[in-house]
Amino acid sequence: MEKDSFDQRDMTILVVDDEPRIRDYVRMNLELERYRVLEACNGIEAIEQLREHLPDLVVLDVMMPEMDGFEALRHIREVSTVPVIMLTVRQTEQDKIHGLDLGADDYIAKTASPRELHSRIRALLRRSYMAAPARKTEIVVDDDLKIDFSKREVIVRGQKVVLRPTEYRLLYHLVSNAGHLLTHETLLSKVWGSEYRDEAHYLRLYITYLRQKIEKDPAHPHYILTERGIGYRFKELES
Repeated sequence: MEKDSFDQRDMTILVVDDEPRIRDYVRMNLELERYRVLEACNGIEAIEQLREHLPDLVVLDVMMPEMDGFEALRHIREVSTVPVIMLTVRQTEQDKIHGLDLGADDYIAKTASPRELHSRIRALLRRSYMAAPARKTEIVVDDDLKIDFSKREVIVRGQKVVLRPTEYRLLYHLVSNAGHLLTHETLLSKVWGSEYRDEAHYLRLYITYLRQKIEKDPAHPHYILTERGIGYRFKELES
C-alpha cells in the first residue's frame, strides 16, 4: 500500500474566496487537520499570495468579482504548477471540464462536507508528492512512439512531448498493462485515488489529452483504445 509522503504540518494551503464566512469555515476545518492556511479574497490577491508564499495547494472559488476563478487560474498556470481545487456552487459537467481544461486538478461543490474536502486535498497532495512510477527500460511501442519511464520521457515521431504529472501516471498504468482492458474504476483509483472512482469525466478528459499528444489521429486512436462503457486498453506491445 502506498503511503502519504508528506506531513500535513508542513503543508500550506491558500484559500481564495470573496465570502469571509466561506474562508473562515474552510480555514477552521483545515487548521483542525493541522494545515497552515493562507487566505485571499479575490484572484488578484491570490496571485500575490502565491508568488510571495508558494503554497502547496490552492482552494479557489469560481464566482468572484473583479477576477473570477477561471481567470485567476489562467494567471496561476502562467507562473506555477501548484495543485488547484476549484470550489464552486456550480456543479455542471461543462463547468468541471472548463476548469480542468484550464489546468485545475479537481473540482468540488461548496456544499461538500469538510471530510470530503479534506479527502480530496489529501488525495491531490498525495499524487503531487508521491514518487513517480518508473520502469528501468525504454519501451519502443513502434517507430512513432518511444517511452522511457525511468527518464520520464515520451518521444512522439522523433519529438519529445511534455506530459502533465496526471497524464504521465495515466500513460504509465495503460502501458504497464498493454493489451489488457483496464476499467474506468481501476484507472480512476490507480491514477487519482479511490476517492475518484465515480468521476468518469476526469478520465475521459485526460484520455483526450493523452491522445492529442501521442496519437497521429486522435479521432481514430491507434494506441489508446476504448472499450465502450467499460474502460480503456493500450495496444498490445510487440515482444
